[in-house]
Amino acid sequence: MERLQQVAATLRQSAGYRWVGLYDVDTSREEVRNLVWDGPAAPEYPTFPITKGLTSSAIAKKRTVNVGDVGADPRYLTALGSTRSEIIVPILNDQGEVVGTIDVESEQANAFDRSTERLLEDCAVLLRPLFADLRTRATKKNSRERTQRTQKNKLLKLFK
Repeated sequence: MERLQQVAATLRQSAGYRWVGLYDVDTSREEVRNLVWDGPAAPEYPTFPITKGLTSSAIAKKRTVNVGDVGADPRYLTALGSTRSEIIVPILNDQGEVVGTIDVESEQANAFDRSTERLLEDCAVLLRPLFADLRTRATKKNSRERTQRTQKNKLLKLFK
């Protein structure tokens, strides 16, 4: 997570954006969860359904969503009241599935041009291995927890 935090901070500082967040997309739970963020405040919605917000479009279309005026877009989930524009870039795994997103917000309308999109899309490709590593660790942790629950249940049955 420390490396992801460094990425968020570097992206934010590189162009003076107000807020940058990196999100995990868990299709099995149908939720999007904030992993790290850099900016003046934590996200208003650290976890939300995969079908909500601008993020839902980036996930469904597997493409960048760049909104120059979030106030005019009904999909926008208000995170920080002064946000004027937002760009969400999907992070795809090797199978082409969306496993995460880069979310950048600005107080300026139309803050993200095509070169910014390309830069963030290149970052998404570079983040692919880090997100794959997160998935591997999460899978191992879940497997370990299931094994521990099974063992605990077996022990409890012995004492009944």
